[in-house]
Amino acid sequence: MKRSRITYFIAAIAVIAIGLSSRRYAAEIPEFFSSYAGDTLWALTAFLGVGMLFPKWSTPRVGAIALLFAFAIELSQVYHSPWIDQVRHTTAGGLILGYGFLWSDLLCYFVGVSIGCTLEILMKEMNARRRQTGSAT
Repeated sequence: MKRSRITYFIAAIAVIAIGLSSRRYAAEIPEFFSSYAGDTLWALTAFLGVGMLFPKWSTPRVGAIALLFAFAIELSQVYHSPWIDQVRHTTAGGLILGYGFLWSDLLCYFVGVSIGCTLEILMKEMNARRRQTGSAT
């Protein structure tokens, strides 16, 4: 099944909005969510982005590439040089590259990509059942 690029784009925009809101309204939501939602949703956005760019790839392949990408970005945070730190101190650079390495972020990335894989598999199963039911009548 080929993914709909427009659907994945719209989903990514929605996830980004929720992720940014989790940071902006951190004081109004439980601390657990304010601490981990942004990183988890960042990884879900990476999953949606890879799925949008490569609509014919399998779910496990999209998940693996998104997870490798997220881990690589996190590991890049160990490296500090004036030029990369300048990029990180911009709004976009900070949101994309982050600031400092945290082990907990790796777990958040795994959870975020797992959510993407799980939702995609569930949607594919629902569509397959709908097609089966539709063709049976």
